[in-house]
Amino acid sequence: MSDVETLKAEVKKLSAKAMQAKMDLHDLSEELPVGVENVMATAERVRDSYAALNAKRAELKALETAA
Repeated sequence: MSDVETLKAEVKKLSAKAMQAKMDLHDLSEELPVGVENVMATAERVRDSYAALNAKRAELKALETAA
Protein backbone atom coordinates (compact mmCIF):
# COMPACT_ATOMS: atom_id res chain seq x y z
CA MET A 1 0.00 0.00 0.00
CA SER A 2 1.37 3.44 -0.91
CA ASP A 3 1.88 6.24 1.58
CA VAL A 4 -1.09 8.13 0.12
CA GLU A 5 -3.37 5.10 0.45
CA THR A 6 -2.17 4.52 4.00
CA LEU A 7 -2.86 8.14 4.93
CA LYS A 8 -6.30 8.00 3.29
CA ALA A 9 -7.12 4.93 5.39
CA GLU A 10 -5.92 6.72 8.52
CA VAL A 11 -8.00 9.79 7.65
CA LYS A 12 -11.05 7.57 7.21
CA LYS A 13 -10.52 5.96 10.63
CA LEU A 14 -9.91 9.30 12.32
CA SER A 15 -12.99 10.74 10.64
CA ALA A 16 -15.15 7.93 12.01
CA LYS A 17 -13.63 8.38 15.46
CA ALA A 18 -14.24 12.14 15.40
CA MET A 19 -17.81 11.68 14.20
CA GLN A 20 -18.50 9.18 17.00
CA ALA A 21 -17.05 11.56 19.59
CA LYS A 22 -19.26 14.35 18.23
CA MET A 23 -22.32 12.13 18.44
CA ASP A 24 -21.42 11.12 22.00
CA LEU A 25 -21.30 14.79 22.97
CA HIS A 26 -24.60 15.42 21.21
CA ASP A 27 -26.24 12.49 23.00
CA LEU A 28 -24.84 13.66 26.32
CA SER A 29 -26.18 17.17 25.76
CA GLU A 30 -29.67 15.86 25.17
CA GLU A 31 -29.75 14.24 28.60
CA LEU A 32 -28.46 17.18 30.63
CA PRO A 33 -28.32 17.73 33.56
CA VAL A 34 -27.79 13.96 33.86
CA GLY A 35 -24.15 13.26 33.06
CA VAL A 36 -23.03 16.88 33.41
CA GLU A 37 -19.82 15.64 35.03
CA ASN A 38 -18.88 13.98 31.72
CA VAL A 39 -19.34 17.03 29.48
CA MET A 40 -15.79 18.40 29.70
CA ALA A 41 -14.09 15.03 29.17
CA THR A 42 -16.33 14.29 26.20
CA ALA A 43 -15.81 17.76 24.71
CA GLU A 44 -12.04 17.36 25.07
CA ARG A 45 -12.27 14.01 23.27
CA VAL A 46 -14.16 15.73 20.44
CA ARG A 47 -11.54 18.50 20.25
CA ASP A 48 -8.65 16.04 20.28
CA SER A 49 -10.29 13.80 17.67
CA TYR A 50 -10.85 16.68 15.25
CA ALA A 51 -7.35 18.05 15.86
CA ALA A 52 -5.87 14.65 14.96
CA LEU A 53 -8.12 14.43 11.91
CA ASN A 54 -7.16 17.91 10.69
CA ALA A 55 -3.45 17.18 11.19
CA LYS A 56 -3.70 13.93 9.23
CA ARG A 57 -5.65 15.66 6.44
CA ALA A 58 -2.92 18.30 6.21
CA GLU A 59 -0.29 15.56 6.07
CA LEU A 60 -2.20 13.82 3.28
CA LYS A 61 -2.63 17.08 1.34
CA ALA A 62 1.08 17.84 1.63
CA LEU A 63 1.98 14.36 0.39
CA GLU A 64 -0.46 14.58 -2.51
CA THR A 65 0.81 18.05 -3.45
CA ALA A 66 4.43 16.86 -3.38
CA ALA A 67 3.67 13.93 -5.66
